[in-house]
Amino acid sequence: MKLKGKKIGVLFEGDFYENEIFYYQYRFPEEGAELHFLTRLWGQEKITFKGHEYKVPMDCNESFEGMSDEELASYSAIIVPSGMVSDRLRYTEDVTQTPPATEFLRRAFANKSILKGIICHGMWLVAPATELVQGRRVVVHNNLIGDAIAYGAEYVNEDVVVDGDLVTGRSGGHCHLFARKIIDILSDK
Repeated sequence: MKLKGKKIGVLFEGDFYENEIFYYQYRFPEEGAELHFLTRLWGQEKITFKGHEYKVPMDCNESFEGMSDEELASYSAIIVPSGMVSDRLRYTEDVTQTPPATEFLRRAFANKSILKGIICHGMWLVAPATELVQGRRVVVHNNLIGDAIAYGAEYVNEDVVVDGDLVTGRSGGHCHLFARKIIDILSDK
């Protein structure tokens, strides 16, 4: 169990790509990791989200909002998954404020000991804080190459790209390669 004692957080919302999320549900715990799905609970105890392809329901009862720096530091990795999750998490009630999920991601990026993973359309969550990827090597879904370049990132045409504490993946269909790279990096720590 390469990840025994490691904690991984996956940001979560509706329209998730089921194949990717289901893969993480089994693959990371298989290596001994403690896996947490994190969202905005909007004052509720849990929210049931539906997947994008098959409309599969999945409950989430953990929030990233209000998470202390100490608790955040207990995570070995924070992952922004593919699909529409990041677009939904970009919502903010006050358009003059950065979305709470982007603020959470900003806090994760500030802690270099936390591995950050962004796959496919997950890069959308970075749009309000482009400084997080500016000058960094990344891969994104083919539809977002222009976005990544506009963010000031250096696009690399590979399925998985590592730039220090940032791992990026091309698409949800590459989640197995993306997860493998995260497992390898965390097991070396």
